[in-house]
Amino acid sequence: MAKKKNTLLRLGLFSALIGGTYVISDYLYRLSSIPKQRTDADTDYDQEVTEGRMFVRNHPDRQDMYLDAMDQARLHASYIPAKDESHRYAIVIHGIFDNNEGNGVYVKHYLEEGINCLMPDLRGFGKSEGRYVGYGYDDRLDILEWIYWIVKRDPDARILLHGMSMGAATTLMTTGEKLPENVKAAIADSSYTTLREQFASTYKSFKGSFIPIPVVLILLRISIYLRAGYDINEVNPIEAVTRSSTPTLFIHGDDDQLIDPQMCSRLYEAAKCPKQYCMILGAGHIEGVVRDSANYWGKIKTFLDKTEF
Repeated sequence: MAKKKNTLLRLGLFSALIGGTYVISDYLYRLSSIPKQRTDADTDYDQEVTEGRMFVRNHPDRQDMYLDAMDQARLHASYIPAKDESHRYAIVIHGIFDNNEGNGVYVKHYLEEGINCLMPDLRGFGKSEGRYVGYGYDDRLDILEWIYWIVKRDPDARILLHGMSMGAATTLMTTGEKLPENVKAAIADSSYTTLREQFASTYKSFKGSFIPIPVVLILLRISIYLRAGYDINEVNPIEAVTRSSTPTLFIHGDDDQLIDPQMCSRLYEAAKCPKQYCMILGAGHIEGVVRDSANYWGKIKTFLDKTEF
């Protein structure tokens, strides 16, 4: 009888462990990897960003563009041509839990410079299909599709990639691929070095977090691989920049509380491509464009003047 009770106890503990692991894994996956659509009830960090959002939404020349990704997901982008015919294009890439309208503050500037603007909705956000957050992994291939979409329309296109936060990581991951010569430059504003490191950093900031970080990373890696189909260890912008030949400007705010500014320095040091670096003093996460716009756009102009864009 005692032996039977011990066996039942062990089975009970094992079942509780398995059940608890599943619950925690499911919670971590939902927290990190289920796309959350932005609504107008969500506030922007600055009024200028909101005004840019409305600028894109209400622009009379804005067009909805669609293409099918390699896995047949239907992807959407907003496209606004420059007033005068131009062969210059900026692909402006938003961050997590946002959509293409969030890039309006950048798009407004580029249009004033006579640059056509394509603003993809990353998969799972805006009007693009997708059931998980890709953090730049699948997104890099989607951006490649948009690059070729431009080149097919305009073989003489000169293309700039400009991404913010997760969009910056997507930009760097894209530059690690074999790109057509039409891609002349890239700007990464507030990218992480690796997704694994960013997950660890974000988890450490949670109040009451009690599960050891290595365990959390294992659970995230397994759950994301099983449910989204990619390995978080392969979301590796710092490795991608070692393969890149695209001239790249690395930008970060020194008061960023979400993505460690030191990550920008490490990305810059690792990059083998022509490169420049800009730290915006006093700026939080992706706030450089509004906290010190003169410095932000001045640095970009200096950078682009040294490229073929």
